[in-house]
Amino acid sequence: MGIGSWWDRHGVPRVIKLACSGGSIRYYRKQLIPLARGRVFELGCGGGINQAFYDASAITEYAGIDPNAKLLDYARDAAREKGWEADLRAGIGEAIPFEDDRFDTVVCTYTLCSVQDPARVLSEMRRILKPGGTLLYLEHGASPDADVARTQRRIEPVWKPIAGGCHLTRRVSETVARGGFATEQLGGEYARKTPRFAGWMEWGRAVKDGA
Repeated sequence: MGIGSWWDRHGVPRVIKLACSGGSIRYYRKQLIPLARGRVFELGCGGGINQAFYDASAITEYAGIDPNAKLLDYARDAAREKGWEADLRAGIGEAIPFEDDRFDTVVCTYTLCSVQDPARVLSEMRRILKPGGTLLYLEHGASPDADVARTQRRIEPVWKPIAGGCHLTRRVSETVARGGFATEQLGGEYARKTPRFAGWMEWGRAVKDGA
């Protein structure tokens, strides 16, 4: 096993779990995740960090996928701690293994930055949502400030292999809107105690357009 493969299998899950569960990140999750209702699907559920913030009384079904086996183990541990049934599977956002029009809510947090094909992933999330269903998103991405954006472009080639393919320069709400959603951005700011090149956060809800 090469160093790169070892890092992807063992190092990246631990880095992601640590980086995505810090105080400021938990603050943003707390603003968004309790809005989930009904049958809920979570893209990139690995780590299980969001499970602490779901209102279980408002959810009738919880399912999710993640491509990383170690992160899925964390998510299954979190489900056991929460004491609820969870259908958690290995999978990628470009080919979500659930049928059309199944879910009331899709949750996507800190995942669009690392997928291979964001447009395809958004198409898949739209496909599995019921008519009128809601996508809740929370992502970091391209800064609106030119000096920070330049730094992001310079750092990204080095950052990606360390951070599991994470991109710094993807535009969040704009990309969601292009995916066929009527988007309401609920917030956008730099996270506290986070380097600005990795700290621009956007969150919002988006309704399946044309439903």
